[in-house]
Amino acid sequence: MIKAIDKQRYILDFTLSSLWRRKGKNLALVLVYTLVVFVLGSVMFFTQALKNEAALVLRGSPEIIVQKMVAGRHDLIPVSHGAQIGKIRGVKAVKARFWGYYYDPGAQANYTLMVPEDLPLKDQEIIVGAGISRVRRLFRGSSIVFRTYDGKPATFFIKGVLSPDSELLSSDLILISVPGFTRVFGVPPDRATDLTVQVANRKEIPTIAAKIVDALPDTRAITREEILRTYDAVFDWRGGIMIAILAGAVLAFLIFAWDKAAGLSAEEKREIGILKAIGWETADVLEMKFWEGLVVSLSSFFLGIILAYGHIFYASATLFEPVLKGWAVLYPEFRLTPFISGYQIAILFFFTVIPYTVATIIPSWRAATIDPDAVMRT
Repeated sequence: MIKAIDKQRYILDFTLSSLWRRKGKNLALVLVYTLVVFVLGSVMFFTQALKNEAALVLRGSPEIIVQKMVAGRHDLIPVSHGAQIGKIRGVKAVKARFWGYYYDPGAQANYTLMVPEDLPLKDQEIIVGAGISRVRRLFRGSSIVFRTYDGKPATFFIKGVLSPDSELLSSDLILISVPGFTRVFGVPPDRATDLTVQVANRKEIPTIAAKIVDALPDTRAITREEILRTYDAVFDWRGGIMIAILAGAVLAFLIFAWDKAAGLSAEEKREIGILKAIGWETADVLEMKFWEGLVVSLSSFFLGIILAYGHIFYASATLFEPVLKGWAVLYPEFRLTPFISGYQIAILFFFTVIPYTVATIIPSWRAATIDPDAVMRT
């Protein structure tokens, strides 16, 4: 038992000394390896964190949204449709929503104007999001002029600024009264942007959505689960674009791993031959090479994971946010909630550590099974 422990210690000591003798090569390898893990880890962490944030934000969204469709496009819906929907069994409440988009030439950005349900506002009062406040330098007591649907100016006064904590959702949001909304967009009093439906039993949401469409054929019913699936697909698509853009780095790593598997250098072959000549067995050589590859790959893996974690959750994904967030003038300033799943780590581990470790052992096994004299003469 003691001899076995001493043998293990000797193999580990020789592994560390072998790594140190080729420290320049190994350091360059670790840097490239870490960069690949950092890139892939950053994309995976950012995509999953955005999906989690979207799920948390949409948790409080309406269970069903009913929109009127005209020629395949969203149109204003008659408020009277709410009475028809309310007659459907299982519907708990129906509310009309008023919201729309307004393009501001001064900021060259689109704002979302919405009438809040439980926040009373006077005709000329609005509450703006933190992004609008930052870009237009609007604060409590300031004023802003909108161009209405008929080309006339409409002045509104800032009653307050929404909390930066909600900036992911409200960066470009403006809360406005119903009279103010009507004044800007000219919406008829018997029309709304859409209707929200609250259901008594969540299990009946798909059934009630189908009944709404049957009762009102010119509408479409969008469930909360459908919105969540759409966001998941959008973020996965953006993450895929980022991976495609960075495919060069991944391809370089794959080429490097293949080159590593193609064979050892002459120096490494002579080292294996000497070890075999002094009594090392093939299993001992493979164990040494296994530990050597594991030290390099795990060091690079954990270093890349740590850098990716800091980049996404503390540096706000500075390198990738334009691609993964999409085009916008009013970028929200927010810090994502740290979230890492075991599935993500396992996938990243499988595609980075396993290939390199295998690529290290295969050529070592080939060299270790050859006669020591033949190996040292090569």
